[in-house]
Amino acid sequence: MISRLLSATLLALAFLVLPLAAGGVALAADPQVERIDPAVRDGHLEIDADVRFDLNDQLRDAAQRGLPLYFTADVMVTRSRWWWFDRTEVDTSITWRIIYNALTRQWRVGADELSLPVGSLDEAMDAVRHIRGWRVGKAEDFESDVRYTGRLRVRLDTSLLARPFQVNALNSSSWSPATPWTTFTFAVTRPQEAQ
Repeated sequence: MISRLLSATLLALAFLVLPLAAGGVALAADPQVERIDPAVRDGHLEIDADVRFDLNDQLRDAAQRGLPLYFTADVMVTRSRWWWFDRTEVDTSITWRIIYNALTRQWRVGADELSLPVGSLDEAMDAVRHIRGWRVGKAEDFESDVRYTGRLRVRLDTSLLARPFQVNALNSSSWSPATPWTTFTFAVTRPQEAQ
């Protein structure tokens, strides 16, 4: 009798510990901005970033059934002021649309009106995971040798989903993955003019 009770207690404890261990693994796969590289190219401030953003099974299944997924990257750049609140220099975003067409069996990914075919959902997600050459402002709008602070995040944009999925997103955390805001700093340096 005591051995059965002890066995049942150990089995119940094992079922409690198993979800906790699985939850620890899930935390390791949470979306995260891994690298941000602001640079001035061709007279514009451009952002290059690498993001770890894995889709859960529910989002993968929905995408494979043809539901368009929208991912938005938001960036804010501010300049600190000692006498007032920080001044916002840039507040912009870019949105990618990922969709699967079951008739042509083709994945497409694009930002704005441009949409390109890709071979798989993972290839489509590479556009979101590896942001390159995103123009966020003109270099002339930034003062030389002044320290600017920026913040970047990437999220599944649930406001662009179909209405039934927006309701589902309110009730389920698996429908609202997002990276936390990641801070970076930079200064624009211009070459000295020869006299």
